[in-house]
Amino acid sequence: MDEQPAGGGLPLSPVGRLAATVDRLSSEVRAAQAEAEGRALIELAKGVLVARLGCGPAEAARQLTELAEQSRATLLEFAVDVINQAARDRMSEITDAFLAATAAAQEAAGPEGGGAQGGSPAVRLRAAESGALAADDAQAAADALLEQALRPLGAVAVAVWAVAPDGSLTLAGSAGFSPAEAARWRYVPPDVATVARVGLTERTGRWITSLAETGLPSLGRHQYPEGGRVAVPAGTGGRIHGVLEIAWPEPLAPQPRAVVRQVEALAELCAHTLETHTPAPGNGQEPRVLPDAAELMDLADGLYDPALVLVPHLDAAGNLADFRIQHVNKRFLDPAGRPRAVVGGALLLEAYPMAAGDSELFRSVERVYATGEPFRARRMNLTALVDQVPLSATADISVSRHGNAVLLIWRIEDETARLASLLQHAQRLGRIGGFEENLLTAEITWNGQLFDLYGRPRTSTPVPLEELAAHAHPDDAVAIGRFRRTLLHHRRPASAAFRLQRPDGVTRHVRVVAEPVLDTDGRLLLVRGAYQDISAQHWTEVALAATRDRLAQSEQQAIERNRLTLQLQHAIMPPSHTPLSTPDLQVAVRYRPAETEQLVGGDWYDVVRLPGGRVLLCVGDVAGHGIEAATSMVVLRNALRGLAVTGAGPGQLLSWLNMVAHHLTGGVTATAVCGLYDPERRTLRWARAGHLPPVLVRGAEAAPLPLVRGLLLGAVAETPYEEDEVQLAPEDTLLMYTDGLIERRDRSVEESLDQLLSTARATPAGLDQHLDRLLTYSRSDTDDDTCLVGIRVA
Repeated sequence: MDEQPAGGGLPLSPVGRLAATVDRLSSEVRAAQAEAEGRALIELAKGVLVARLGCGPAEAARQLTELAEQSRATLLEFAVDVINQAARDRMSEITDAFLAATAAAQEAAGPEGGGAQGGSPAVRLRAAESGALAADDAQAAADALLEQALRPLGAVAVAVWAVAPDGSLTLAGSAGFSPAEAARWRYVPPDVATVARVGLTERTGRWITSLAETGLPSLGRHQYPEGGRVAVPAGTGGRIHGVLEIAWPEPLAPQPRAVVRQVEALAELCAHTLETHTPAPGNGQEPRVLPDAAELMDLADGLYDPALVLVPHLDAAGNLADFRIQHVNKRFLDPAGRPRAVVGGALLLEAYPMAAGDSELFRSVERVYATGEPFRARRMNLTALVDQVPLSATADISVSRHGNAVLLIWRIEDETARLASLLQHAQRLGRIGGFEENLLTAEITWNGQLFDLYGRPRTSTPVPLEELAAHAHPDDAVAIGRFRRTLLHHRRPASAAFRLQRPDGVTRHVRVVAEPVLDTDGRLLLVRGAYQDISAQHWTEVALAATRDRLAQSEQQAIERNRLTLQLQHAIMPPSHTPLSTPDLQVAVRYRPAETEQLVGGDWYDVVRLPGGRVLLCVGDVAGHGIEAATSMVVLRNALRGLAVTGAGPGQLLSWLNMVAHHLTGGVTATAVCGLYDPERRTLRWARAGHLPPVLVRGAEAAPLPLVRGLLLGAVAETPYEEDEVQLAPEDTLLMYTDGLIERRDRSVEESLDQLLSTARATPAGLDQHLDRLLTYSRSDTDDDTCLVGIRVA
């Protein structure tokens, strides 16, 4: 038989019956919770009577029942009254604690120390306590504090500031300041440096000898310009509610510890008054309605990120000891994999004891609860201690205070999420094989498709970008070098197509696409990207070219022109050079074509062993680009080779070469540096013609050789060239280069040279690696070609 609705009518559907059952069970749960809470309050009231009357639990229960009947209130209502009265007596405990400390201080100071400040501190503090308890608001409390406790200390004015969650200050009450002055200082926006703000920030308070010396603005500055000031945070239970500011008419001398403790006790009295303070509307500031913990729990359940709702946990003395995890939302993810039920209800330091460690998570939560200022952090390390085993995770943290509760949100970056993000980027960029290379830790992650593309087993070590050229066709080295330079040093997304030579002998046409990832400080953190097998596309393009389609033919012609240009550059100046066979001397050279492949440059170098055993080292740069510059470069290089056989020094060689440039090449101009190295003496004699000086790398230092005079080649018919000699030592490295290595449009030559010297100081084990590093880390942006010659003395 179907269940009937309460008011008659049609029978409920199965869904309706289920909803009615859930509603009934929910009502029963709420009733049970209310009953349990009521019993807890009654038991708490019994405990208060046991402490007050000095009786046992049974007698306290009887007294509570009789008193409730006499007052004609229910047992629960009367229990609430007893608990509220006990809470109000907490302020007296503050005074008692201070009086005990003051009595000890007076006993240690002797009979002279008690009344030096204008009467008994005990009497003053008791009177101030009575005034604060009787005060209806912060203004009345300020009047009571000034008259009963502070005037005997010599103070003339007092201000009670309330701090809002946004960091602004509101003048809740003042005494001793003029009404006009108090009206002007009714509201202080956030981040405005005042005496009260400094006291709030420093937490332990600020005692100022003279206000004029600090230059800080504050209430009553014109009334008491030379007087002393004190600003002490007013807090209770670990939460700061405001600031107590006290003014003296004269400079303030250092105060004894008893007076300092008295001021701190008065600040805590103010904190209890400020707990119920509601700022009046004004200055464009509407009073805020802060949600309680229950509303915050609803808010947390609506978030897409894992979140915890924390409430303060106080010790027996009323001080903040920890935070209770009041609620855990449905998306909560524990770093140790524990279920929500294990974490919910526990103390924060109980569930995460490592929060008090290096991450300073607990201190951050404590600071947010005290000040109301939100806290954000990226990539904070979270550690959970499970069975004495630390389990770590990295998360983005957000902490904010709402009323008397704190909302802690964290977004954990786990291995699964990282791999999913890697796959997503691989699909976005290449659709085939994704990779991620951490440049700080050298950790490389490949997916399975990328191992298959390389023809390598999945248990093998991934190939870093630094070794990419070793797995490609030699003709593609220039394209790969340009790809790495754009990605790693210009920090821009880059792509390159090359022929991948696999271990099984198969050659695949591959396109690599990658982008740099920077951290919050703009430093290069990692590189992520994808490899795409474009072999089928490549052979399709070849087949389409065979059809002599006009568009495909034009593209093929453009490709051939670029290829011929590169071949011409390589024929004139090959990118690599066969090492020179010279005892006790390593020689390496590098040539990098211009970024614009259609332009043939005029840079040149030469390394020749002369008949007498000396070694000719030279680099030069003919002005301009194109076939004319290239042919002039060949003339100068070959002329210098022939002249060097005469045995003349570098200065004389450049003088003759200047005549060749001026008379025989159509008036071209060029720069050059020429050196003759003597292996027996380990000396280098060199001269320059308008060129940058060589760089000597010795140990951990790198510096250019001292400049010698020499005009550029071809400028005048005849000109002398100075020479200089440098003594080299074992392990010294000498670098000659053209300006394409360092030249930039946005900075001077001196700045670019400093950058080169900084890079040259890091000397790799081999000379070839040293030159490769200089080319890779070159920051030039002028699209010019580059020659680089290096020698290292063995």
